[in-house]
Amino acid sequence: MERLFVIPGTNKPVGLDVVLDLVPFLGSTAAAVLGTYMAWEARNLGMGKWQMTRMAGNIGVDWLLGLIPWIGAVPDYFFKSNTRNLRIIKRHLDKHHPGTKVVDATAERRG
Repeated sequence: MERLFVIPGTNKPVGLDVVLDLVPFLGSTAAAVLGTYMAWEARNLGMGKWQMTRMAGNIGVDWLLGLIPWIGAVPDYFFKSNTRNLRIIKRHLDKHHPGTKVVDATAERRG
């Protein structure tokens, strides 16, 4: 959702989330629905209430910023709620399922 392609001349990835924000209301709402699905799946993993609240807050802030017609794509370019939420999920999985933790993906491919 947030790292689909890189704008030439920049090193910052842009994704479907920013593109959807160019469509007033509908685009932000569609992105929020997709983010909510990810939060639902995180809930199924047994994540705590505090983590779920943080994820919902990230989705809500992203949705509210995206509601601003055309201008809403700018803050969404910098505030990547799905990336933040994936980081929360990863921390949870690393803590509660340490056997699945990958320290260095390049070393794992070699070995």
